[in-house]
Amino acid sequence: MPISLPALVNAIAEPHGARLIGNGEPLITDATLDSRQVQPGWLFIARPGAIADGHDFVDAAVTNGASAVVVQREVQVDIPQIIVPNVAQAVGDIAAAVHDYPSAAMQVIGVTGTNGKTTTTWIIHQILSRVGLQAGLIGTVEAKIGQTRIEGIRTTPEATDIQRLLARMRDASIAVVAMEVSSHGIDLGRINGLSFDAVGFTNLTQDHLDYHHTMEAYAQVKASLFDSRWARVGAMVLGDPNHPDNTYSDYVYQHISLPFKTISQYRKADVDISSVQLFADESTCVLEIDGKTYDARVPLPGRFNVDNAALAVTLCHQIGVDVQACVDALATSAPTPGRAEQVRGRADQPTVLVDYAHTPDALSNVLASLRQTTSGNLICVIGCGGDRDREKRPLMAHAALAGADHSVFTSDNPRSENPETILDEMTAGLDISSRWVRVTDRREAIAQAITLAGPHDVVLIAGKGHETYQEINGVKHHFDDREVAQAVLARG
Repeated sequence: MPISLPALVNAIAEPHGARLIGNGEPLITDATLDSRQVQPGWLFIARPGAIADGHDFVDAAVTNGASAVVVQREVQVDIPQIIVPNVAQAVGDIAAAVHDYPSAAMQVIGVTGTNGKTTTTWIIHQILSRVGLQAGLIGTVEAKIGQTRIEGIRTTPEATDIQRLLARMRDASIAVVAMEVSSHGIDLGRINGLSFDAVGFTNLTQDHLDYHHTMEAYAQVKASLFDSRWARVGAMVLGDPNHPDNTYSDYVYQHISLPFKTISQYRKADVDISSVQLFADESTCVLEIDGKTYDARVPLPGRFNVDNAALAVTLCHQIGVDVQACVDALATSAPTPGRAEQVRGRADQPTVLVDYAHTPDALSNVLASLRQTTSGNLICVIGCGGDRDREKRPLMAHAALAGADHSVFTSDNPRSENPETILDEMTAGLDISSRWVRVTDRREAIAQAITLAGPHDVVLIAGKGHETYQEINGVKHHFDDREVAQAVLARG
């Protein structure tokens, strides 16, 4: 339903000091940050950014039919303009008002953490769908309205995209939405205007220091989600107390200011995980929740995925779904794309898995999991993305060498950087060894790794997971690790 411009200004006047300049009371049907996306009846939000300033595109938005603009400083246009002191922080509330606050019309579950967000939200969506609820999903791999797929843009989309998507879900009678919440999404105000029924925390390990600069700042942003202004209840995984990054997860634990459940297989918690058994393609465990025990099957390998599944079950239970129904649905849920996803070959060929692990901790975890079920050699293909946290590059190489018998270091998404420079930083200080090679071309690296492997060996192709592109010098070229590996296996 469209909103009148005066009504929109009134809705954001108090929190953002909005004031209206210009004549007319147009009806606003949508809002965007992209002047190229503008249509008649839309609101253009001119947000200043690190690379470009939205104010420079106001004229283009007007040309495309914008009915009004949101700005930080008055501009010379013939349409009404809403002036706010900080456009970036107002975007979410503006978009929510334009779409009549869609998150209030459904239950929304948010999941944050360094690793495991995609798997946890995917499992939540699978559980909700299997117990008969109309469910939505917003995440890294894709967004879903029921079972209709929409390709994901980023882990937490822009606030205008989130609110538009939630409005579509509301109009499609979606009852519950599972949503990944990144630290960027929190810190940049992309979730402003949202209300969550429950929020969950997976873990906190090194990543995104190119943005947050310190682990302390990273932890503070994550912890800020667990506040009553965002959500009703929360749940968090308590990891291994001996893990070197446990300090930062404990920071989140100590700063939660809403009712929450703890989940752990390492220490006493509200949701206790025990009797964990790990297999090549699945895991089993016993969950104790509210004094009752449940035998659970997790259709994913790895101890860390047991944590993700337990968190998913807990969050679903917190919004009213029966635990046994959650556990039954978990057992039949589909594996998450690009997360320990097997590329099928012949029986006499190696096992090949593709995984999104792109942090040192995630890579260590998946390799440790595979080590327990691999009878032969474990071979790892891994690179590091360009224009991202440079400090983790040598850590990624060390994680691969510590967990695998043989490592192939290669390109990931070099973006604007020289891939050779990235590999130089990954391999700096490493002794020359037969346990690792450097192959810049990712396609050739995958081929070498699979060719090197025997029928009892496991090849892990890590870092890109579900991605279907490789970004080089600002251009995205089609590249899917699964397709490349399948082609190598098909050639025998």
